[in-house]
Amino acid sequence: MSRGEMPPSSKGALLLLLACLGGLALGEVGDFSHCLDFFYKRMPPQGINTEQGRYLAPICQRYKNQYRFASLYHRQHRTPWYSAYIITPPAGKRPASKWMYEPQLAFSKAPQEMSPFPSRKFIDQNLMESQAMLLDYTNSSYTKGHLNPSLHHQETLDRRATFTLTNIVPQQKGSNSGPWAQLEVEVKTRFLTFCDGPMYVITGAIPYLSGDRWIKNRVAVPEYMWSAYCCPSYNASLPESARIHFPTYAAVGRNDPQSGEDIVPVDRDARPSPRGYDVKQMPLEALEAILEQRLGMPVSLFHEQCG
Repeated sequence: MSRGEMPPSSKGALLLLLACLGGLALGEVGDFSHCLDFFYKRMPPQGINTEQGRYLAPICQRYKNQYRFASLYHRQHRTPWYSAYIITPPAGKRPASKWMYEPQLAFSKAPQEMSPFPSRKFIDQNLMESQAMLLDYTNSSYTKGHLNPSLHHQETLDRRATFTLTNIVPQQKGSNSGPWAQLEVEVKTRFLTFCDGPMYVITGAIPYLSGDRWIKNRVAVPEYMWSAYCCPSYNASLPESARIHFPTYAAVGRNDPQSGEDIVPVDRDARPSPRGYDVKQMPLEALEAILEQRLGMPVSLFHEQCG
């Protein structure tokens, strides 16, 4: 088996496991106990605990001595399965991107918060094996796709904290700067217009069923992106057109224009180009059904369906 290749037995058991997934609880890597506030009712997504637990690392994403969001990271794929966060009223411009990594994925006794990448000559082999590197994305034809986007945050430090590769998946430019970016803006608008309390968001990725795609045989490329939100307290005078979107709603987006259309159809009349990166919005239950069918496990993203 080549480096980075998943064993065949793990193909169907892939995402969204129990909050505590076994393994060592080392600082901010190992469980979600320090960052449960980023989940509705302090309950991470629920699923079935399988042998995949040994690959998964819950991370409380800590920056400048404060928890900013949570991610479930797959060590072998070197990408997160999902990131969970709370939207805050966005403000200001996108900050300059100073990319960071998670030291405790490489060294158990390392500092407990994300750190800027060292220069190439100081990159340790343990660090390189434990997670994605900036070099993986160089000349790869993929962009760095945020699961937790800086657009959904107000404070500068919260926005900067999203620029860690443990919050990034390889995303086609046509998706990242096209329909998926439009979805992020639409979710932000719903929050600002209709949500009277916190909005909890979980955004993740769906791998290929077979014939996995890789960047440089190191970083797994997802076939689809997905996102769901929970706004338990919303405006009682919602217009009729907005009622379907509360308290929860969800979406799945194509990351491969050559994928089949069983999950997300292609709008062949869409403008502007490029086409094939469509996003399909849907009720939360529809997304959970897709995840269960695609990943081979029942999934509950929000406790009691967001109340």
